[in-house]
Amino acid sequence: MLQATLRPRLLQLYPMLGELPANQLDEVLATAHTMRIPAGTVIFDENQACQGFPLLLSGSVRVIKAAPSGRELQLYRICPGESCILTSSCLMGHTRYHARGLAEQDVELVLLQPAAFRHLVSTLETFRDYIFSLFSERLTDLMQLVSAVAFQKLDQRLAALLLSKTSPIHITHQALADELGSVREMVSRLLKQFAEQGWVKLGREQIEIIHPAELKRFTAL
Repeated sequence: MLQATLRPRLLQLYPMLGELPANQLDEVLATAHTMRIPAGTVIFDENQACQGFPLLLSGSVRVIKAAPSGRELQLYRICPGESCILTSSCLMGHTRYHARGLAEQDVELVLLQPAAFRHLVSTLETFRDYIFSLFSERLTDLMQLVSAVAFQKLDQRLAALLLSKTSPIHITHQALADELGSVREMVSRLLKQFAEQGWVKLGREQIEIIHPAELKRFTAL
């Protein structure tokens, strides 16, 4: 049962739920569970069955594809007000997960039961529109990822990733490598080259962008 104090936060982040009649919303939330998950926890993994539909209240989740070698490629990130298209796909198609979800930060979420999710998709147009708009956005993101991996060099992808973040960037070289699907040693070597060019300044788990225009020009070469 969802805690009463969480209901206003849930409706603020997912306002389409507020369009349900009060009795129907009560029924949907009566079987929902609140979960608090520490950073670094595997929330779901490949070949696991889907247990429900997550609605994030706080924190963030990385959805990745992992190779047997241990290398990872980040597919997308889930933030509050968003949800997981892979989970949507699994619930609607009655399939298992084909990727892994990791709590990037401490996560608080509301987990809707599969039956409640399917009821919302079939009866609430705004919720259905929300799900399909997420599919559209994530598909665009994944197409951009495929294009970058196929046609851009790693140093260009790293430059683009740095530009997508707010400077100074508080992050480890390993975390950058994970987002790029590369290895830490390669990323560290490229960051050192960027620093020697005067484009960035490196610190302990921190990167300051000095010349964003040069990084942007480099990504377009």
